[in-house]
Amino acid sequence: MNVPDLTLNSGTTIPQLGFGVYQIEPEDTVEAVSRALEIGYRHIDTAQMYQNEAEVGEAVQAFGREQVFVTSKLNNGFHRPDDARRAFDETLSKLRTDAVDLFLIHWPLPTLYDGDFVSTWQTLVEFFRDGRAKAIGVSNFQVPHLERLAAETDVVPAVNQIEVHPYVGNDEVRSYGQAHGILTEAWSPIAQGQVLDDPAVVEIASAVGRTPAQAVLRWHVQRGDIVFPKSTTPSRMQENFEIFDFSLDDAQMTALTALDRGEQGRTGPNPDTFDYVPD
Repeated sequence: MNVPDLTLNSGTTIPQLGFGVYQIEPEDTVEAVSRALEIGYRHIDTAQMYQNEAEVGEAVQAFGREQVFVTSKLNNGFHRPDDARRAFDETLSKLRTDAVDLFLIHWPLPTLYDGDFVSTWQTLVEFFRDGRAKAIGVSNFQVPHLERLAAETDVVPAVNQIEVHPYVGNDEVRSYGQAHGILTEAWSPIAQGQVLDDPAVVEIASAVGRTPAQAVLRWHVQRGDIVFPKSTTPSRMQENFEIFDFSLDDAQMTALTALDRGEQGRTGPNPDTFDYVPD
């Protein structure tokens, strides 16, 4: 099954479906990533805070680095430029690569670092311009955060990775991205499983002869978002991969979109107030 590629504003392409390794323990990561690559995934999403970059690097290197799109993200404790530079060097070392395909600021942290995520972004621009990051982007940025980057810098993020699922459409942020050439990546795409028992989801899945998870993931890709479900169960990894041989009709898409609960639907923190920094 062929996974569509989308074109980033950097000119590079990114597989629309990826495999996420959030909350996969380091000792389980090599096996999980290896299995995902065997199934056909060619896009792996990790982060410094996941503490499994080295294991992702081991699995990807064994499979063939040139065949896999790899994303990582800056740890919240390393927003100051010199810290970001050191952390990025360590990421490349752990991933066993000279260049990462995509590197993101993981959270804007507007209540920390005197609210200065702009200098952090400008540091990522250095990585992009010297070729060690083939594309750069952000994660969990709200519209005001994106507007500030646009006003104070001259490089537009390639992606914004945000919480998106039927209970949180995040359409204001998605719309800003669409208008400014920023692709949306959806994390928590099935709301940590919360949407799978929703009667509307179950009904639509039954109508198209698919599982609820497949129906929701299909909703994501038809909206044009990049999605990377996470599972270490081989059968579910395979199931999540098989979403490109069917489609939802307009009424089904509308029904899933109508499940939006706004702020009450979040499974994760609000980016305007989130201030976690690992020890």
